[in-house]
Amino acid sequence: MKADGAEEREGSSGEGGVRSVQRALDILGLLTDERPAVTVSDIVKATGLAKTTAIRLAQTLELNGLLWSTSKGYMAGPGLWRWAHLARQSWELPAEMMQLMRELGDRQRETVNLYVRRDMYRVCVAQQESPQPLRHVVRVGDELPLWGGASSKVLLRDASPALLKRIARSSPAGADYADSIHKGLTEAAEQGYAVSHGEREAGLSAVAVPVLGKNGAVAAALSLSGPTVRFSEDRIAEFVADLTESASRMSERGFDYPFAG
Repeated sequence: MKADGAEEREGSSGEGGVRSVQRALDILGLLTDERPAVTVSDIVKATGLAKTTAIRLAQTLELNGLLWSTSKGYMAGPGLWRWAHLARQSWELPAEMMQLMRELGDRQRETVNLYVRRDMYRVCVAQQESPQPLRHVVRVGDELPLWGGASSKVLLRDASPALLKRIARSSPAGADYADSIHKGLTEAAEQGYAVSHGEREAGLSAVAVPVLGKNGAVAAALSLSGPTVRFSEDRIAEFVADLTESASRMSERGFDYPFAG
């Protein structure tokens, strides 16, 4: 028999605590623009948790303001506003850099994205949408896999062999894709930019260049993306020149992230 309080301690530290935290984050991750509220049944179905566990975790999240109970289920709670405010302060791109991206988008009329690397993913931290009806849009905060795309080839320039193997194993092609990933990032490093056509999504192309941090390493990837039919060789050469100039100006400013203290 467990001593008084043992059950609570077991769920708040060590492996059990980590598992509980991950389960709670999994529940929060179920909320999307398309699904702003989830029921206990939704949670059980999506996570495989026992109903009693799902209820207990949801109630704990609600108690801490991270969920809010409504007649339609649990929605994002007001406590997330504070975290969102802190994240925005740290990750919102400085005004002059946003202006550079707006100007780049106005000139080239394609979507401008800025990505940073987080483990096996690239995270969109800033975007300027293309003004054209047919365009490519990734939401700020979205995480995309690093096994494909022009920005991935740029961001992986200094990646370890171990990381490249992990990324390859997560790709549709499996572990054997490591050689292709290495070839792509080596080529990107040699020529100073990367191009992709339909690597992650059919009919989508992108061109990306590195933005260097204060230590001279690749800190981010600045890209233009859109329908492949608009990414001819001539246009790609124009994109590269404009992207390189904009990225150079970002680097000269002393680019680093998070962007604000």
